[in-house]
Order: sequence, then structure tokens, then C-alpha cells
Amino acid sequence: MFDLPAVSTIAQTIQLAIAPVFLLAGIGSILNVLAGRLARVVDRSRVLEQLHANSEGEEHQRYVRELRIVDRRMRLANAAIALIVASAIVVCSLVALLFITQLAGLAFRVAVAIAFVLGMALLVAGLVLFLIEINLALSYLYVREELLEREERNWRRAHPK
Repeated sequence: MFDLPAVSTIAQTIQLAIAPVFLLAGIGSILNVLAGRLARVVDRSRVLEQLHANSEGEEHQRYVRELRIVDRRMRLANAAIALIVASAIVVCSLVALLFITQLAGLAFRVAVAIAFVLGMALLVAGLVLFLIEINLALSYLYVREELLEREERNWRRAHPK
């Protein structure tokens, strides 16, 4: 007959699995942020598509440039989401592997270590893509000078030399 593991072994296994479970909660939060950013970028692309159709000249070129940026941002966000979801899947597998190795008495220490490192590597890669997407958004975010109506410019107009 199959012997059930001791309660202390199960408790120890749960303690080992707590850190990866907290990691999963953090990954879920990151995915929520990324999904929100992706939704906003998609919304912006839809607005730009409408504006693009009704534009000409320099304004049209500005919309084309921004559509190219938005397209790249969508691809980066989507790739970041895919990597971070893969990380979550690996971390879930890690939790299952921890239980299997502890409860069945198997020596899969190397597999556990590889799963942890792989999960972290995927998470880091996803976060790097997220950072690239943020930097891309910020690097092309500008407000045309004529729209700013700066006080300094208005003061100079009112007080010519």
C-alpha cells in the first residue's frame, strides 16, 4: 500500500511553494499593467486610423509616423505579455514540481533549479521588452511647440525689444 507523506513534509512543501506563489501574484500585476497599456495603444491606433484617412500633407505624414510607432509598441507589448505569461507557466510548473519532488521523494533538484532560472529569465526578458516599449512611447511623445502657448513666448510678443 502507498504510504502518505507526513504532515510535516506537506507543511514544509507548502512553505517552499509560498515564494513562487507570491511571485505569481507579482506576475499577475505586471500582466495587468501590460494589458492596460496594450489596450490604450490599440485604442490610439484606431483613432489614428480614422484621422489618417481624413488627412493630407504634413498632417498625414505625422499620422503615418505615429501609426508606425504605435504598431511597434503593440508588437513589443504583445511580446512582453507572451514572455511574462510563459514565465508564469514555468513558475506554476515549478510549484507542481516542488510538490512532486517533496511528496514522492524524487531527486529533481536540478529540474527545480532550472525551472526557477528559466522562469526568472523569461520574466526579465518580458520586463526588458516592457521597458523598451515605455521608452519608445516616451521618445516619440512630444507636443508641438505652437500648441503649448508658453508664457515666455507670449511675454516676448507683448514686449518686443
